[in-house]
Amino acid sequence: MDSLQKQIIEEMMVKPEIDPKAEIRTSVEFLKDYLKRNSFLKSIVLGISGGQDSTLTGKLAQIAVDELNKEKGTDEFKFYAIRLPYGEQKDEQDAKDAIAFIQPSEALTINIQPAVDASVATLKKNGIELSDFVKGNEKARERMKAQYAVAAMKSGVVLGTDHSAEAITGFYTKYGDGAADLVPLFRLNKRQGRMLLKELGCPEHLYNKVPTADLEDDRPLVPDEVALGVTYDQIDDYLEGKEIPEEARKTLEGHFLKTRHKRQSPITVFDDFWK
Repeated sequence: MDSLQKQIIEEMMVKPEIDPKAEIRTSVEFLKDYLKRNSFLKSIVLGISGGQDSTLTGKLAQIAVDELNKEKGTDEFKFYAIRLPYGEQKDEQDAKDAIAFIQPSEALTINIQPAVDASVATLKKNGIELSDFVKGNEKARERMKAQYAVAAMKSGVVLGTDHSAEAITGFYTKYGDGAADLVPLFRLNKRQGRMLLKELGCPEHLYNKVPTADLEDDRPLVPDEVALGVTYDQIDDYLEGKEIPEEARKTLEGHFLKTRHKRQSPITVFDDFWK
């Protein structure tokens, strides 16, 4: 293992082997403890796409809320699962299946298309015509904006679905799905997330679903692995300290180095990062 791989593994906090039951408890207790320490918080908010990551994060959130309510003999804590389609979601049934598995306190559907289209049109009037790719980023940011609006009105905290196999590549929109208050999956890679869902009794088609950001109109449901040029199995192996093909390693480390800014707080003149 070379020094860069070692550095990345240390930064991403991935263990080569996990106990799924223990990791479920770690995430659930993390969420419960945060709400207990911040007594003004009464809810957890998360967008549900129907993919592996939001399904797992949502289920952990609901378990945390249910346990808090039971411990305190109340029903004041709630988990808001929010579907955020742009018009009609092509894999809508998966999102519905995820909601059915999670059994959230409350489920909402907020169509982001009117807001995104208005933003795109306003920019165009000012001479800024967005590419399909950049419009995809608009969708991601509008989704997070909606989640924070719900959280503000429901005394809530917003969760992110970022895990270490995603964080290493920066495969998320800055201040979109990359913006959140808590990220309970960080430290897990993709296959470890599947292990937790299996332990939780999730329907197999949800955790075996081909991962996709689905942000581009011209290329709907493009698989993450196609966009990244490296497979999740290769990413997971790398994060577990294993050797992967040289070309895959170069691609992965290239993503890591180019997306460092996404994992960095806003930079000041006192930071070495920008120099």
